[in-house]
Amino acid sequence: MLIALVREVSPTIDRCELTHLAREPLDPARAIAEHHRYARALAGLGCEVQWIPAAPALPDAVFVEDTAVVVDEIAVITRPGAPSRRPETESMAGALAHYRRVVTIAAPGTLDGGDVLRVGRVLYVGRSARTNAEGIGQLAGHLAPHGYEVRSVEAQGCLHLKSAVTEVADATVLLNPAWVDRRDFDGLTLVEVDPAEPQAANALRIGTAVVHAAAWPRTRERLEQRGIHTVPIDVSELAKAEAGVTCCSVIFES
Repeated sequence: MLIALVREVSPTIDRCELTHLAREPLDPARAIAEHHRYARALAGLGCEVQWIPAAPALPDAVFVEDTAVVVDEIAVITRPGAPSRRPETESMAGALAHYRRVVTIAAPGTLDGGDVLRVGRVLYVGRSARTNAEGIGQLAGHLAPHGYEVRSVEAQGCLHLKSAVTEVADATVLLNPAWVDRRDFDGLTLVEVDPAEPQAANALRIGTAVVHAAAWPRTRERLEQRGIHTVPIDVSELAKAEAGVTCCSVIFES
């Protein structure tokens, strides 16, 4: 069974952290409605959706992906690069303790889950403004005993690695070659985003389906032409907070 951990949108989301986008008016009520439709879509794809405790005082709390990296054997609780986000991790650790042994990233390491892309037994980790070399090294140390390889790669021009590249099928990734180096993913099948849709590389694979932001139809057509079933969903209000479809859930097998 697939478990999808999610958390309600904070009513203070309009005060979220921003790195690459200019702040613009953000309607919390609309963001909440989008997020509920997102949760229903996950349920429709076979996930058991579980809501972890709300955190109304934490503007970015809905973006639970950044708080944990979960593999079959353990859960790694991160230390987010933005100090304002570090209080988000405690409730995620409590939720994951029901399913996995929990370990943590310690100072001075920083690691955002949005910088971690797992493809089989390899985890690509983006060096970004939110994730440093110490955090990557600690993650590698936690995972190596379980047979995982961690590869550090550079992401530029975007918030997280998974803003630039995500898995959409077995050994197949969707990427924006302006934000990551194609050579870092040698051995995988690469599908490039449509040049007119640079933000379209963020996709959430669930089984044989791929959840994808409705705003990027040209890139979605490229996926469909390869036989990849896509599920478009409107996250346009959440996107004003630099959100993608991966960042609002932590999904793993129970």
